Amino acid sequence: MTERPEGAPAQPQPQPQDQPSASPSAPPPQTPTQAEIPAQPAQAQAPTQAAVPSAYPYPDPQSPAASPSPRPYGPQVAPVAAQANPYGYPPGGYPPGGYPPGGYPPGGYPPLGAPPATGAGGRAVLWALVGAAVASAAWAGGVFLLGKDETEADLRGYRAKSDICPSVDYSSFKNEYPEEDDAPVNNSLEHAALDQSYCSISLKESSTSTLSDAYFSVQIDLHKKTDPGPEFTAMWSEYDQRYEDYEVEKVDGFGDEAYVITEDTTSGDDTSGSRSATLAVRDGWMTYEMRWSAYGSSYDDVTMPDVDDVVDWLKNDTNATLDNLRGADGI
Repeated sequence: MTERPEGAPAQPQPQPQDQPSASPSAPPPQTPTQAEIPAQPAQAQAPTQAAVPSAYPYPDPQSPAASPSPRPYGPQVAPVAAQANPYGYPPGGYPPGGYPPGGYPPGGYPPLGAPPATGAGGRAVLWALVGAAVASAAWAGGVFLLGKDETEADLRGYRAKSDICPSVDYSSFKNEYPEEDDAPVNNSLEHAALDQSYCSISLKESSTSTLSDAYFSVQIDLHKKTDPGPEFTAMWSEYDQRYEDYEVEKVDGFGDEAYVITEDTTSGDDTSGSRSATLAVRDGWMTYEMRWSAYGSSYDDVTMPDVDDVVDWLKNDTNATLDNLRGADGI
């Protein structure tokens, strides 16, 4: 420290302005009243704006409350709280098979990524998801086990043939129609689900007939995948619903069920109108029809046999034909 020369005046020390010196004996300074404060020049003050509530649920990152301790790179932003999944999906998506039985579990599914729930409610959710998975697996297993029908077709030994006409017995009609048909029509179908054979024969009263005097046919169907019983019953037992002139009669002695369907529009006149008769038989999964029909007019000299007689002929020849088709060589 530099010593002051002897005789030099002491340097005055700077004192704070308007600051009364503190002295143990001096009274404490008095706070001036509002009237004693000199008026300050008016300054433009920004209007105070009332706080408006916001829909944003998090603190304003610019507000002091959001940043209690400023950081050197800007205000500290409050972390965003994790939100629960608004749609309530289960962890990892829906369980296999869709919704669990009974709909959503109580309280909805836990949010994605949430820790496993504990307690009674958590166990309920867990069992609901496990139950849905088990039900889905059981359904898939049931489809796998039941999807294939192993039922064996009940064909009763019948065989369809590619050329069935030689096996058709129509001897009961030959007294009325002695002329032989030299070119009967054969056709057949072979498939994993159905075998079918059909024969059509023209019936003539004499060699002078240029056209058929009556029409005769036989068809056999072997249903190899499905039981034809319900549809056969519906079609033939209610055949008279289709036309007013048809009559249906159930008959015995042929397979599991059989029906005779007849039609007669001649009103007793053997030379005008039409007559027909069909015998339909189901024996197991085999269905069979033998048909006869004839048409006449007042310009023809042809007479038609009585329908009741034709029904008897159909019954006789059906028994013989079915015997020929049972155990015969198939297609």
